[in-house]
Amino acid sequence: MTIVPIAITHSCFKEKFGIPRQPLLADASRASIELLPPFNDPEAVVGLEQHSHLWLTWVFHEVAGQWSAKVRPPRLGGNKKLGVFATRSPFRPNNIGLSVVRLIEVRTTPKVELIVAGADLLDGTPILDIKPYIPYADAVAGARSELAEAAPESIAVNIPGEILQRAQNYRDDWGTDLPALIQQVLAQDPKPAYQQPDPERIYGMALCGFNLQWRYVNGEIEVMGLQLLNGEVVG
Repeated sequence: MTIVPIAITHSCFKEKFGIPRQPLLADASRASIELLPPFNDPEAVVGLEQHSHLWLTWVFHEVAGQWSAKVRPPRLGGNKKLGVFATRSPFRPNNIGLSVVRLIEVRTTPKVELIVAGADLLDGTPILDIKPYIPYADAVAGARSELAEAAPESIAVNIPGEILQRAQNYRDDWGTDLPALIQQVLAQDPKPAYQQPDPERIYGMALCGFNLQWRYVNGEIEVMGLQLLNGEVVG
């Protein structure tokens, strides 16, 4: 069996910490799925714009360690174990992921790439396949998940005015709304599920070329700073 990447991901998420645990939870996130030779033929994406969403099959390329028959899913607080095939853990026999993303634009010049929203993908993630999401077949009426019937409850996020203004001035080639992205990512409570909030601790993650810093105060998240990776600080 030979499987090769057909595309590479260019994502706003530059490190694993802070990436939403499921796709579409942070619709403000943006990524470019750049097709690689010999698959970067514009003919290969003809008609793709007729679909609002896509399935991406990809590789957990930075997973370290061996797979385990039982894992600790974050949804259970990181303290209870389930069989690996009953979870979406990255520690799998074959480290393959599957995500639904929203298609924003198909570009064929100067390179063949798909601009997508809601991707839970680390920058550099190899893409193995791209397929259209077909609502009548893929949205299963009556489907259930006793482990995760609904999205996790969001946590309130406060962004001070100076930091918010800086985020509002951010521009990139993908149309990222950085204030909305900060809100959506932090509202998912990025810290490990087994940790209790520590108001004395400052958390940070790499996002869109910034080091985003925050802390937990009275059950809410307060953004503390937005530091460019070259050292400039706002907040």
